[in-house]
Amino acid sequence: MMVDQLARRILSGNSIVLTTHRQCDGDGLGAELALFFALRKLHKNVTIINVDATPRKYRFLQPNRWIQYFNENPNLPDKMDLVLIFDTNDERLLEPLYSALREKKPSFVFLDHHPILSQGPKPSNESLIDVTAASTGELAYRLIQKLQVAIDYDIARSLYTSITFDTQLYRFIRNSPNSHLIAADLLRFNINPEEIHRHLFGNQTVKKMAFLAKILGEIEYFCDNRVAVLRLKDSELLSHELESDESRDVVDMVMTVESLEAAALFREDAPREFKVSLRSKGQVEVLSLAESIGGGGHLFAAGAYYKGDYEELKRHVVDGLSRSLPSLLTGS
Repeated sequence: MMVDQLARRILSGNSIVLTTHRQCDGDGLGAELALFFALRKLHKNVTIINVDATPRKYRFLQPNRWIQYFNENPNLPDKMDLVLIFDTNDERLLEPLYSALREKKPSFVFLDHHPILSQGPKPSNESLIDVTAASTGELAYRLIQKLQVAIDYDIARSLYTSITFDTQLYRFIRNSPNSHLIAADLLRFNINPEEIHRHLFGNQTVKKMAFLAKILGEIEYFCDNRVAVLRLKDSELLSHELESDESRDVVDMVMTVESLEAAALFREDAPREFKVSLRSKGQVEVLSLAESIGGGGHLFAAGAYYKGDYEELKRHVVDGLSRSLPSLLTGS
């Protein structure tokens, strides 16, 4: 589906639900909030329903004012014309919300910039998937323009959060000026970018630094220090008064090691249940490895939820990353 087609669909509907994947991040959250504020200006009956609570670092956007959490309040609107799903095209990442929404028989449209999975569910043909976009916020910006909604402070702040988060402060822009051009436009609305940057990438607590000091000493290295693996437990986060989401930036810190080409973080949320995060510096493709354990993502940043034995999981991931290294080392 093209952006103008989706704009027409939205304009023809009235009751619209917005959502994003569970354990939302700044991209999906910022994009859905921006469209929420835009659709309210069009006098649409719009509701945001997310699977679970918003991580602490994003609470400067006051999400609890606008968002219903399905795990706390499973009541859904009786009527919905359209469900817009941001920052994923994998319906599994919205369970159990997705199944509950499907019972209402609305139309589903995914707005996303991740590749469609080779192994896994496929989004409807009506979805808006653009893998050249550096963020879902970029797609939301285009859509709001097509809807001819005037951007205001709330919309601009949400979009800037989305784009800044997913480009990691404009480091990963897919060789396109679009992220910078959009950000420049949004800065016209006095949104205080320094504050947004601080909430997204700063504001580390003393307890978070103590946690990092402990776990970063437990990194395992393989393949002549080109692959790194780190395991942590959700209970360790809780013991430091941290949220599960606060493990998200740990793997990015690991990737600052000069010799590394790829890294994996295994967060054990419960016995034999892991959130796997895979990262690469751009030479080792990790998406297919994530798909092999039921996940997805980008070519060089992907993840999965996995149930099973840790040693078996680690062996599979390390072997998969290792097999990608010989061609890199030989230059073939």
